[in-house]
Amino acid sequence: MMEYRGYIAAVEFDDEADIFHGEVINLRDVITFQGKSVEELRHTFKDSIEDYLDFCAARNEEPERPFSGKFSLRIDPNLHRQISIQARLAKKSLNHWINETLENAVHIQ
Repeated sequence: MMEYRGYIAAVEFDDEADIFHGEVINLRDVITFQGKSVEELRHTFKDSIEDYLDFCAARNEEPERPFSGKFSLRIDPNLHRQISIQARLAKKSLNHWINETLENAVHIQ
C-alpha cells in the first residue's frame, strides 16, 4: 500500500511482465501507474496523482477527495434497532457509538 496526499494505492507485481502495477483504491475515478523499480513506482504514483489534480483543475472541476468522513450504510432493520438500543444504553448518540465501535474494530487509539 502507498499513500500520497490522502490518496491510497494498492500495488501488485506482475512476474511475467516484470513490473509493478498500482491503482488508487479510495476513489471512484480510476488512477493507475506502474514502474520497474520501487523508486520508479513511487515517482509514477505521485505523478499520476498530480496529473489527476491538474486534469481536474484544467476542466474547472473539483477533484474527488478520498474519505469525506460520511458514508451511507444499509443494514437489517433489526440490527439497526439493536445498535440504537446499545447506543442509548451507553448514553451516546448513534453516530458516536458507531464511530467508537468502528475505531475499536480497527484498533485506532
